[in-house]
Amino acid sequence: MATKAEIIKAQEKWKQHCETVQAATAVIINETEEQRTRRINRMRSDYAAFVDYYFPHWTINPETGKATPCAPFHIDAANKILKNRNLKAGFMWHRGAAKSTNMDVFIPMWLMIQPRREINVMVLVGKSEDNAKTLLGDIQAELQYNQRYIADFGEQFNNGHWEDGEFVTQSEVAFFARGRGQSPRGLRYRSHRPDYVVIDDLDDDELVESPARVSKLFDWVRSALFGTLDGGRGRFFMVGNLIAKNSVLARWCEIKTVHVTRVNIYDRKGDISWAAKWTPEEVRQIEAIAGYRAFQKEYMNNPIIEGAVFRNEWIHWGKRPAWSKFSEIVLYIDPSFKGSTKNDFKAAKLWGKVGTALWHLRAFVRQCSVAEMVRWCYDLYEWSRGQGIAVRWYMEANFMQDTILDEFRREGELRGYQLPITGDKRKKPDKFQRIEAVSPLWERGFVTYDETQRDDPDMLAGIDQTLAFEKGMRGHDDAPDADEGAIWILQRDTRVHSFNPSFGMRKTAKNISW
Repeated sequence: MATKAEIIKAQEKWKQHCETVQAATAVIINETEEQRTRRINRMRSDYAAFVDYYFPHWTINPETGKATPCAPFHIDAANKILKNRNLKAGFMWHRGAAKSTNMDVFIPMWLMIQPRREINVMVLVGKSEDNAKTLLGDIQAELQYNQRYIADFGEQFNNGHWEDGEFVTQSEVAFFARGRGQSPRGLRYRSHRPDYVVIDDLDDDELVESPARVSKLFDWVRSALFGTLDGGRGRFFMVGNLIAKNSVLARWCEIKTVHVTRVNIYDRKGDISWAAKWTPEEVRQIEAIAGYRAFQKEYMNNPIIEGAVFRNEWIHWGKRPAWSKFSEIVLYIDPSFKGSTKNDFKAAKLWGKVGTALWHLRAFVRQCSVAEMVRWCYDLYEWSRGQGIAVRWYMEANFMQDTILDEFRREGELRGYQLPITGDKRKKPDKFQRIEAVSPLWERGFVTYDETQRDDPDMLAGIDQTLAFEKGMRGHDDAPDADEGAIWILQRDTRVHSFNPSFGMRKTAKNISW
């Protein structure tokens, strides 16, 4: 329950938002009645145009003064909702995809202006009652103070207030707010039961840690909350990003009759899903700051259980022995296919062996072109020669095709030499089995990371992928795959020789020959 101070702060924030809405939506169009009718008809059929015209305070970037148009997935969702009055759906959209703005504000207001009455009672469900009321305040601010909307469709507000969790418009559309688990029984306005229910970001990190709480809340969604509809008639959605595999959203989306839309910040081709909002460089910055696991959870709908195979406490850093102490040093390259998506990782890992100890020495783990990885490999070769280090170079034989090797040839022609790369021609077992099989080397302390690389972003990206590795993962595993390849090369010549006993006089210092 919100404190008095929090309530006052929320009220002031809402008033400021209302002032912004009113100031940003001044009616400036000078048009004939025919032109106005034609424009309104277009707004009813064109969701993107509707958003651009009525909500400039949401879409215009104050720094550039330019509007950010709807993404294709926003338009697709709005049209899907409009066409199906009984849609049951799960919108699994990444963080920052404007889930609440579209589902809680824009789309309900778009439905309200359709020629046929599309909405009577909307119920907005949040993590808590206070959270739901705050979300409800956004749509009330628009209906009460959006001058463009009012000029075209008349005064909207009638009575009630978001702080009380409900209000009604002059066209007798009722809005209610409810927190998760709060009783929704008896929700209706006059003869109408809810026909637009949106459940907004119900899951949080604390909730998903408890399977029992998730089960209880999921039962509430599909029984008490779903039961508010009139015999199942009406639109009923859950929106959020997939922060855990055991979550209410995940369970809702597993129901076969539920329409599911999954939107990641990168689409299947590796392009930005909402390209009008973010540049590729901005998304790379988000990933660099968030880290691999958090980025996968928040922006790729791919929650990863840390420690499913590898654990953080198994990552040991140490002072590297002198280069002369290494019996063998290997660089293993996993370039991914040249024609693969833009957000695939390229990995090249430098490992060395001192006795039975394995040292992770250098790393290249990036979302980049093959050419960039090749340049790094040549730079490493020249650096290693300068250090007096002999490196054995390996790449999986499947990748040693013309499309990959062409890049190495071109760079080699520029530098005047070719890298001595050998193909790893072994018949590889299942990837998960291979990588899981080497994990005891980390657990038992045989693997040490060169402490001079503790702040290297490539080394850290590789560690993130290692800790995130699990069976059936949808994320990237190029780094641990390259690690396994290098370790296999370093360990494959190791032999356990049997002891052949000898009989006779015991050797002493006097009869040992040096």
